[in-house]
Amino acid sequence: MLKFDFTNLFSERVFDNITIEDVKNYEEKINKIANEIDKNKPGFAEIVFSRKWIDSVLDLKDFIFEFDNLVVLGIGGSALGNIALQNTLKPFNWNFLSKEERKGKLKIFVIDNVDPDYVASILDTIDVNKTLFNVISKSGSTAEAMSNYLIARGIIETYGLDPKKHLIFTTDPEKGVLRSIANKESIRTLEIPQNVGGRFSVLTPVGLLSAYAAGIDIEALYDGAKNAYKKLLNPLFENPAALIALTHYLYYNKGRNISVMMAYSNKLYYLADWYRQLWAESLGKKFDKDGNKVKVGQTPVKALGAVDQHSQVQLYNEGPDDKIITFLKVEKFKRDIKIPHVHDEEALSYLQGSKLSTLLNNELLGTENAILEHGKPSLKITFPQIDELHVGEFFMTYELATVIAGSLFNVNPYDQPGVELGKKITYALMGRPGFEEYKINPSSERIEL
Repeated sequence: MLKFDFTNLFSERVFDNITIEDVKNYEEKINKIANEIDKNKPGFAEIVFSRKWIDSVLDLKDFIFEFDNLVVLGIGGSALGNIALQNTLKPFNWNFLSKEERKGKLKIFVIDNVDPDYVASILDTIDVNKTLFNVISKSGSTAEAMSNYLIARGIIETYGLDPKKHLIFTTDPEKGVLRSIANKESIRTLEIPQNVGGRFSVLTPVGLLSAYAAGIDIEALYDGAKNAYKKLLNPLFENPAALIALTHYLYYNKGRNISVMMAYSNKLYYLADWYRQLWAESLGKKFDKDGNKVKVGQTPVKALGAVDQHSQVQLYNEGPDDKIITFLKVEKFKRDIKIPHVHDEEALSYLQGSKLSTLLNNELLGTENAILEHGKPSLKITFPQIDELHVGEFFMTYELATVIAGSLFNVNPYDQPGVELGKKITYALMGRPGFEEYKINPSSERIEL
């Protein structure tokens, strides 16, 4: 299981710290929230107690492994979970390995933007004849995913290939453009559960297909997620998700409106990327559930140790008291490197003979204590090792923490109304029928240099 250390959140060395008593005052409320979540189990939790979604992916085994490449076309929640899974659980050089070295598993590419240089660079890399494109969009109207689908489809047809042999749609079970096209053309599909939103969808077929194609143990991901969920009804001080939510809420009310997740592992850095969307989109709201204008939300920031000790930590230590920091640590890395004895220089003697893992984790310990010495609160999550079980546990812990925080802030953690207007203006600018009213009129008094 993951190890959670909340000690430095309660230290008297923290400026305007919260106390154990502050937390205990919310014990009854947290218990009520947890029981309500369990009673009306949210979709992202419900799915891991069913084999339906895993089996829907396993049923495609014979089809998937005909290919050498899987290209995921999505954005936001349709992409970030895939990116986090691949970068956390597969070697960074995975796409450079031969098929034999990959034991027949697929290279995974995620196209999550419409930057033409970026899209072209990936399309230039792959052999279309050996590529399966997975188009992910619940509505089938997401401009970015659908534009990249049209490009991929155009390439497939240009090569004279049969689209239904090189495409799979992950979309709504019943409605939307992708579902309509799939029904007409007999294109294979995977379902996105109707009660699971994009940023909570990593453990649905949205993330499971690419994970399975790359040889990730998707059943172990579910086991880890179930382990995390089983802690939901524990007493407060044995409930990591609840403590994460509550301590962030209490510190937010003391002016700490920035939540930094600092991973001391390049692999875990991509979990921080996933967390940013989850925390920002779920909790950043103008109105509460009662219609009151509240404008709440912590700004999530990702950081990488030890890299950002040389770019961000100066601000964290000596800047405003507006941050709560979460450190991610790895106890046992899959690889390690011993620093050799090369010089007799005294200035280098403390490094020679040590392991890089020792140096990195001592850097974490140094930063953690420096942060505390400067009066800043932090917590630490330790991965005994990076594997499917612990990554699944991390996903579920933070999904639950987000929903609990939503209840504490009295906001809806499942909607994202602030995203919609930008989409509508884009549709109008691109000439989509029905969105003419959103076309912007440039100001006649512009200030441009």
